[in-house]
Amino acid sequence: MLGPPYNHTMETPTTFFLVGIPGLQSSHLWLAISLSAMYIIALLGNTLIVTVIWMDSTLQEPMFCFLCVLAAVDIAMASSVVPKMVSIFSSGGSSISFNACFTQMYFVHVATAMETGLLLVMAFDRYIAICKPLHYKRILTPQVMLGMSVTITIRAVIFMTPLSWMVSHLPFCGSNMVLHSYCEHIAVAKLACSDPMPSSLYSLIGSSIIVGSDVVFIAASYSLILRAVFGLSSKNAQLKALSTCGSHVVVMALYYLPGMASIYVAWLGQDIVPLHTQVLLADLYLVIPPALNPIIYGLRTKQIRERIWSLLMHCLFDHSILGS
Repeated sequence: MLGPPYNHTMETPTTFFLVGIPGLQSSHLWLAISLSAMYIIALLGNTLIVTVIWMDSTLQEPMFCFLCVLAAVDIAMASSVVPKMVSIFSSGGSSISFNACFTQMYFVHVATAMETGLLLVMAFDRYIAICKPLHYKRILTPQVMLGMSVTITIRAVIFMTPLSWMVSHLPFCGSNMVLHSYCEHIAVAKLACSDPMPSSLYSLIGSSIIVGSDVVFIAASYSLILRAVFGLSSKNAQLKALSTCGSHVVVMALYYLPGMASIYVAWLGQDIVPLHTQVLLADLYLVIPPALNPIIYGLRTKQIRERIWSLLMHCLFDHSILGS
């Protein structure tokens, strides 16, 4: 399962070998099964949401448009790492080419930066819908929505391109065994035969700025939402709004807490927290949110649920007619 033995070379390696989760090799098969199940859920759920929103002209409100973009990013984020993880855990297919490793690294970084930006604009969307409902369509115009989406993408590319460039241009002359289940930048940078501190410091500062600012604005949005909710006269309306906000907060916590914990642990607690725990934290925040987002943001939304049911019934009905 560990792949080939440690390989030392004086030239930049053409191939890296991903170890998986060090110390948990005996659990790799169960991890492969669990990851496969979550990946299938993420693919089916997010594909359904993108398809339904794309095909239904009545689902063109800002919330659904942002949800469609989030679903597409979730598919890209999960697809960039999970198939390789499953290959490592199930069959020991741990090799990955130098270029493929840094391509994976880049897509993971850009996707995670876009994900946090989308969670922010979706929180802002809910704030406008609940606290300023009469101004909703005037504030969130198609031009504003497009501008937000473009800004999120540009921010992710601007912040993450230098990081991938710095790590890919480090000299690698030692081991080519990456003690991780994907090409996580700190794990790869540790293999360099020069000081990886600049890239690691850039990662820490950049992630702290992006996530820190987004979390502050998300918290502010939901604080204002909760204040408006508690001002409602109807208890049923309060409970419904609290249920919706609570599920959103849970999904965000499952994304932000493991993600930031993995970054800070790699910096501050690498001698305290076991390596397999560090790798698991980094894996979970790339896999769990894409599987849960379609359920929390999509299937719990009445319009989405009704359209998906209608689409499934339409497909089944047409198939039964063709079969007869």
